[in-house]
Amino acid sequence: MNSTIALIISILISFGVTAGLGFVIIPWLRKLKFGQTILDIGPSWHKSKQGTPNMGGLMFIIGILSSIIVTFITFHFTGGNLQSDYSLLLQGRELVLLIAGAMLSLGFGIVGFTDDFIKIKLKRNEGLSAKQKTLGQLIVTFAFVLTLWISHNTSWYIPFVGTVNFERNVFTAIVFWVLSFFIVYGCVNSVNLTDGIDGLCSSVTVTVAVAFITIGFIQSFDGLKLFAGALLGGVLGFLCWNWNPAKTFMGDTGSLFLGGMVVALGYLCKCPIILLPIGIVYVCETMSDIIQIGYFKITHGKRVFKMAPIHHHFEMCGWKEKKICVVFSAVNAIGCVVGVLLLYFGTLTK
Repeated sequence: MNSTIALIISILISFGVTAGLGFVIIPWLRKLKFGQTILDIGPSWHKSKQGTPNMGGLMFIIGILSSIIVTFITFHFTGGNLQSDYSLLLQGRELVLLIAGAMLSLGFGIVGFTDDFIKIKLKRNEGLSAKQKTLGQLIVTFAFVLTLWISHNTSWYIPFVGTVNFERNVFTAIVFWVLSFFIVYGCVNSVNLTDGIDGLCSSVTVTVAVAFITIGFIQSFDGLKLFAGALLGGVLGFLCWNWNPAKTFMGDTGSLFLGGMVVALGYLCKCPIILLPIGIVYVCETMSDIIQIGYFKITHGKRVFKMAPIHHHFEMCGWKEKKICVVFSAVNAIGCVVGVLLLYFGTLTK
């Protein structure tokens, strides 16, 4: 089977399953009374969203994983080649990366599901405590990084510099572990912060998925294309139900899973630092939160933004949710173009 056809099939399966599940899962969530509780600290007009079914992320988790399983098995048995022709990707290790990436996403999704379940079903608005949630995420992160280390997936490509192998000595090994923990934990929670208004996290992630599909073509890495294609179909299918006014929210179940997918794609292309430009909106969301909290503490009550993360600032300035989604997605698309060009031209001139 041609890899482009497999990519199209991957997108269609993920989109179809996710969008179709909306007719089943949303009524089911309503029946279970898994409605969102809107906290008083948010914009006052969000109160109208009280009771909207949460944990809708289950839709694209099922859709994406189904797509990955079906397309990879079909691609394998019809003679497709999941190995990369790209010199930086060593033969035999990509499959480990693909499986580890899927498990990373699922692991974070389970942490998010536990948090949502406690909030909604057990009526504890804060869900998991900060320590419990952090511990769960660190355990998943450790398992992922350990898998990379054991399988020798420890070489990163840096545009215009070349390949850096972190197994050279003790110092580089420590750098690999520290940087990986920072990238995985930071990126996943940045994606989680972006999920604050109808359709925002999904629409921004659409641009990220397209960027990694493009990188898959640049690197001739079929596995990366299919993985990113499944993500693209899943978030597009979810947008059918999550676009303002949302019929369901993804919850931490979905946003943490998406964070894991985005991180996995960064490692699949052997260039996780490319997540900085490709996920520029995620970065801005996190930085706005850090700046707001830091400035508030230093000045004993003053704020830089009307509300953080930054999408809420624009809400407070009068922007409609649809406008924020469109503008933020456009900004992230620009970051994606920059990231893809860096990787492309950086490879040619390395």
